[in-house]
Amino acid sequence: MQVDTEETDCSYATLFDHTPPSSHLQVSVIVPVRNEAHHLTDTLEALRRQLDTNGLPLNPALYEVLLLANNCTDSSYEVAFQYQHQHPSFSLHIAQIHLPANKANIGTVRRMLMDEAYQRLMSAGRTDGIIASTDGDTVVDKHWVYNIMLEIAKGNDAVGGRILTRPDQSEVRLYHLRDVMYRTLVAKAEALLDPCSHDPWPRHFQHFGASLAVTCQTYDRVGRLPKTPYLEDEAFYQALLRMDAKVRKSPHVKVFTSSRIQGRVDVGFSEQLRYWSAMNQSNQCQLAMPAEAVIIRLQNRYLLRNYWQLLDRSSHIDTLQRIAKELLIDSNWLINELEQSRFFGELWEKVDKKMTTGTWGTHWQPVPITSAIRAMRNYLADKSATFF
Repeated sequence: MQVDTEETDCSYATLFDHTPPSSHLQVSVIVPVRNEAHHLTDTLEALRRQLDTNGLPLNPALYEVLLLANNCTDSSYEVAFQYQHQHPSFSLHIAQIHLPANKANIGTVRRMLMDEAYQRLMSAGRTDGIIASTDGDTVVDKHWVYNIMLEIAKGNDAVGGRILTRPDQSEVRLYHLRDVMYRTLVAKAEALLDPCSHDPWPRHFQHFGASLAVTCQTYDRVGRLPKTPYLEDEAFYQALLRMDAKVRKSPHVKVFTSSRIQGRVDVGFSEQLRYWSAMNQSNQCQLAMPAEAVIIRLQNRYLLRNYWQLLDRSSHIDTLQRIAKELLIDSNWLINELEQSRFFGELWEKVDKKMTTGTWGTHWQPVPITSAIRAMRNYLADKSATFF
């Protein structure tokens, strides 16, 4: 289906309403596409050939794929259309739109798709339905859909999948691998110092649009996808944390994506790769927050979380004062924000921002990432031997 939104307000109801959802539908997968003709067949093949953990084909009635080609100047829509006709039993629904310049961004398109998936699941009576997001240059793992369903069935509200890049000889791959190692070590430190029962180790650090899933109830509860032109996945993740949603960063939910520098969005992974490329060319040192700062932050987040859960906080005010001192923030400000916050996630967001813009941000200066990795590894080797 083709829709021209140049003169409209991007009405979501016109995208896929000519194809009603299956009565057995549990997962609606959304795929925003812009000039992905070279990748798209692989993306769709992976989604069509989904298996359960026994290696049997997943019941095709359980999930559908909503593909929206937007502002394409290549044959992306034609590739999707041809694939749809080659595999009529595959629940693939496609549409093509042309957005005006002020709306032609990934934030608008992913929000349109996620809203459409939400409406389709709700119309099928699936208040417990799952909206799953990936991208047109991404190949999902063969158990991707099934493992998302398993993680949600455990009581989680959302699932961030592991996003793996295909090996290449790019000059920035070393920068990327260092970044992944550092963030993985931080995730392990989180599991040690501020553990969450719904997101135990092993886990990872990613929560991005190439592999992100959320229940319909949670999607509605957090106000749906924020209206932002880019980094919409990060903004959505922050909205989830703000309301204490249970987000599982599952190592079993995996996708494989490209590591191209010339991306389809102005801000995102491709921009990070371009930044690392510029650093490489100018021989700049890759930096990260020192391990000691990460550890202090996580230890005090754990203490503050426990304080938040106390029924009688007045008798433990000294604990709050110690936390404020460690995080280099004013204790009176912290007490006031604690009283006003409805969720712990809402409180911690305020604390994190206060730290970043205050004394903490000037006290803890970034260090070479190789030094941070070495220090974090040493700390975890000492502390986690009897923990994990």
